[in-house]
Amino acid sequence: MSVRNGRNTFWRMNMSDVIIIGIAGGSASGKTTVASKIKEAFKDDVELISHDYYYKEHTDIPFEERVNLNYDHPNAFDTERLIKDIKDLKAGKEIERPVYSYIEHNRLAETVKVYPKKVIIVEGFLIFENHELLDLMDIKIFVDTDADERLIRRIVRDVQERGRNLESVITQYKTTVKPMHEQFVEPTKRYADIIIPYGGENEVAMSMLVNKINMILNENNEAK
Repeated sequence: MSVRNGRNTFWRMNMSDVIIIGIAGGSASGKTTVASKIKEAFKDDVELISHDYYYKEHTDIPFEERVNLNYDHPNAFDTERLIKDIKDLKAGKEIERPVYSYIEHNRLAETVKVYPKKVIIVEGFLIFENHELLDLMDIKIFVDTDADERLIRRIVRDVQERGRNLESVITQYKTTVKPMHEQFVEPTKRYADIIIPYGGENEVAMSMLVNKINMILNENNEAK
């Protein structure tokens, strides 16, 4: 099953027309808020691709075991497929991106058709960890939020939106989220072009970012 997303007809763009923006940062740091603010500014010219869509399929593993997998390690993701999809979008091709269920802890059967847009946002806490993926990005943003604040946000999100209980959220945070953040996420901050403290709430940083994207879009238009 394929769920359509975006335009009803396929349209092509030149590779140079597509801006790839990477938004990284710790779990619950505010990456989605930053992406939403960019989407707000550029409307239908923006498409968001989350690394979370590309969690590997574990249909062969019972639910009780899937719950205990380490979802914060780079090996939890099918990043090769994400890289291929981003390359295709950058080349003006449509893709079928996966759909992931946080409740089932598994990838679903359906896909979502995604069309190339002028701005493609790639969002995820580990997207700077893979250098091939990193090299595809024109602008690299790291959302830097205090660890205590991130934990509070994660508890609220996972309990209210993902059907978790408080104990499981805290256990996961202590056993995988925090150690994986320190090993794989925090070190990638050095690759960022822009570091935004507290994400979308930082209006000055967001204004500068939107202006930068506007400038690149205008340069692309003038070059045609």
